Amino acid sequence: MKQIEGGVTAAKGFQAAGVEAGIKYKNRRDMALIYSTAPCTAAGTFTSNVVKAAPVVWDKKIVEESPAARAVVVNSGIANACTGKQGTDCCAAESRCAAEALGISADSVLVASTGVIGMQLPLDRLTEGIRKLAAVKSDTLEAGSDAARAIMTTDTVPKEIAVTFEISGKTVTLGGMCKGSGMIHPNMCTMLGFLTTDLKISKPMLQKALRADVVDSFNMISVDGDTSTNDTLLILANGLADNEEIASEGEAYDTFREALRFVTTWLARKMAGDGEGATALFETKVTGAATKEDARTLAKAVICSSLTKAAIFGHDANFGRILCALGYSGVQFDPENVDLYFQGKNDSIHIYGNGVACDYSEEEATRILSEPEVTVLVDMHMGDAEATAWGCDLSYDYVKINADYRS
Repeated sequence: MKQIEGGVTAAKGFQAAGVEAGIKYKNRRDMALIYSTAPCTAAGTFTSNVVKAAPVVWDKKIVEESPAARAVVVNSGIANACTGKQGTDCCAAESRCAAEALGISADSVLVASTGVIGMQLPLDRLTEGIRKLAAVKSDTLEAGSDAARAIMTTDTVPKEIAVTFEISGKTVTLGGMCKGSGMIHPNMCTMLGFLTTDLKISKPMLQKALRADVVDSFNMISVDGDTSTNDTLLILANGLADNEEIASEGEAYDTFREALRFVTTWLARKMAGDGEGATALFETKVTGAATKEDARTLAKAVICSSLTKAAIFGHDANFGRILCALGYSGVQFDPENVDLYFQGKNDSIHIYGNGVACDYSEEEATRILSEPEVTVLVDMHMGDAEATAWGCDLSYDYVKINADYRS
């Protein structure tokens, strides 16, 4: 597997675009298109929030019932959530407009929205934006980057990646982009994420791979503990790599799973590190847990702890907050048999073991905690299971951003 330049347009047959449509923002791209020149097998995972945005309901139906997908239309600024029948009608109008502009069927169009909940989308600007997107779509890397920027809301940087790998003697490409900075706490998946590949794979195997993957990638991140109404992760596979179709588990499936895990983990870490107001990526690695589920639970408890996140922001080696989070996670363990470490880019420091604080340098701990990526290592000494979770620190700016988000 090799990481290459690009994102959603890296794989054969995929085009993209990002344009300014004036949905809510001014003087910035706020609509994106992903388009495949060939019909795609589609799979997706969606929010578990009972309150689901209209595009989520629409996409679930397309993924489950449509024979193929060809395009994804995305807008930022307005979420099209809690919008009733008008919101559903808007999804249908988007699909009809895209179908006409692209010369494809309406039931092959997926839609996604992100932004303020409760506002109605301006349909005239939305449809005009779709026509603009169709007119300028391209397979260039720049077009993919334009799309990645167009789906941003409070994100500070676009997030895109691509890799190549070999399947049955053919070079296969997998690319992706995502957005997410606030209202990030997964349960199935969180954010808007779009993956494109020229792999030939059956629909059941594609869905199986995606569903299994999010458990240890997007499901292991959190910014603020809030699961969005709009969480959507879609993958489109158009088969243009011309590999022997993956229709069952085996070496080819495992190779694809490895590439998928690399891409989604990379994107998940980028999302966590770009949390609203964040100054650092906060990673927790749990080793020596009794079970995989225990390891996941423990790691998530630490990165979700507001007190621990605040300590990371203050570069404060307050390990008591980490132990507290581990203790209320629901996993049973012996606190006197746990080791805690802070790890920086080049070194680590042992801060807790045998039930007491270690003899460590506060200055050294502060230096490590001041780095842009901070890792807490937790050794439970109970088994062989391990898991990693990603979050960010909690700064003053998180409150500032969300105190006036609608404006």
